[in-house]
Amino acid sequence: MPWFVWLLAAGVLGAAEFFTFTLVFGLLAGAALVAAVVAGVGIGLLGQLVALGVAAAAGLVIIRPIALRQMAQQPLIRDGSDALIGKRAEVMQEVTATHGLIKLAGEEWSARALDESLVIPVGASVDVMEIEGATAIVYPRELLP
Repeated sequence: MPWFVWLLAAGVLGAAEFFTFTLVFGLLAGAALVAAVVAGVGIGLLGQLVALGVAAAAGLVIIRPIALRQMAQQPLIRDGSDALIGKRAEVMQEVTATHGLIKLAGEEWSARALDESLVIPVGASVDVMEIEGATAIVYPRELLP
């Protein structure tokens, strides 16, 4: 089979991958490129099919599981307000279940207590448990009197 037919097949498979994101068609497109190279060198149809099969099997059995595992992992670096979760803050204005003010990462943030029964006094250290919009949900670091 001529090498340009394999290139055409690789293009079609690449386009299919673009629309499906399954990582299957893309790996098959890569295998078709390998077959195109083998055909370009002058090896016959049987050699081209063997090259296609070996490259496709290697991609689907080795590369695809690794790629899927990497895609499923959470990013190591959190950014934006997500990066503030778990940080320590200082209470600037008493924090209750409905309102309050804290100093977090050098900025003043509105805050609410995670435990609705708590009233966290001024000067107490708190941990940011979550961020809802522009409000930090906090919990005291030490036991309150």
